[in-house]
Amino acid sequence: MQHSANFTVEMTSSLEERPIPEPGPGEVQVAIQSVGICGSDVHYWTNGSIGDFILRSPMVLGHESSGIISKLGPGVKHLAIGDRVALEPGVPCRMCEFCKKGRYNLCPEIQFLATPPVHGDLSRYHVHAADFCYKLPDHMSLDEGALLEPLAVGVHACTRGGITIGDKVLVCGAGPIGLVCMMTAKAMGADEVIVTDISDTRLAVAKSMGATHTLKVSGEPNDVARVVRSVLGSPPRVSVECSGAESSVKTAIYATKSGGMVLLVGMGAPEVQIPLPAHILAREVDIRGIFRYANSYPIALDMVASGRVDVKPLITHHFTLEETLQAFKTSKTGEGGAIKVMIHCLKK
Repeated sequence: MQHSANFTVEMTSSLEERPIPEPGPGEVQVAIQSVGICGSDVHYWTNGSIGDFILRSPMVLGHESSGIISKLGPGVKHLAIGDRVALEPGVPCRMCEFCKKGRYNLCPEIQFLATPPVHGDLSRYHVHAADFCYKLPDHMSLDEGALLEPLAVGVHACTRGGITIGDKVLVCGAGPIGLVCMMTAKAMGADEVIVTDISDTRLAVAKSMGATHTLKVSGEPNDVARVVRSVLGSPPRVSVECSGAESSVKTAIYATKSGGMVLLVGMGAPEVQIPLPAHILAREVDIRGIFRYANSYPIALDMVASGRVDVKPLITHHFTLEETLQAFKTSKTGEGGAIKVMIHCLKK
């Protein structure tokens, strides 16, 4: 039975009662079940901005989500009421040159959940574009469906890096995004993946989830890079930087094989200094930016459904919608070894 009100949580930490949204043409109403807390959610909650994305009014958070179709808008044929779906949070214009070339993550008009001024879907009911909802197979849980969002980042990064069978890969940072990049690289055929971090606890998680090697960061970037090369036996062809820290970006550049590639996934300071002449130009190291994802959800879904990637160990904590404030505090502090905190919107 549908509730009479739609409850949402905003960055002011208030629980509000709002009208339940109705789906328009090409849209579906989704009873949201699982929402994972992303680092960007915590950043908006804490600082009110990420780079050029600045909150100017209260905003509902949440964009790693799954749920059950509760209403269909006119024209929706491929979904049915009761279908369990994962929601891809970025809906582009579908008309610009980027959309037409398949790079819709770069669409200047994209409406991405929980990115100012677009509200997120940390709520009991949400209306979303039907073509950005992906039906889950019966054996996949709704929590796994919510985790397709961070996994899609890993898929997009590893695809941009052309990671393939036999590659050696460095992943800098063992947070949730670093972990999904590591798992995706292995699923795409990487022979060895070394993961670096400053936390022993996170490195232990990375090892348990399939990292070939782990390395606690200590010393100057050049020194760390030498250790990476020594552990792997040769330089990584692809390095995936997931922390955003300047020292880590430098490590990735120093470590990468000549003619190889550095993928910048983590968002750190607006500007960082990088070793340009000797370590990028002279060695022809390519540097590629990674922004969200495009056409990655179907691959992420297949990876989880087939068992090639197991995202369940990422989830360490569960909360109800009414416990959202505690959920965010847990995610921010890492209390209890928190990696991925999941909020269940319709559970009491």
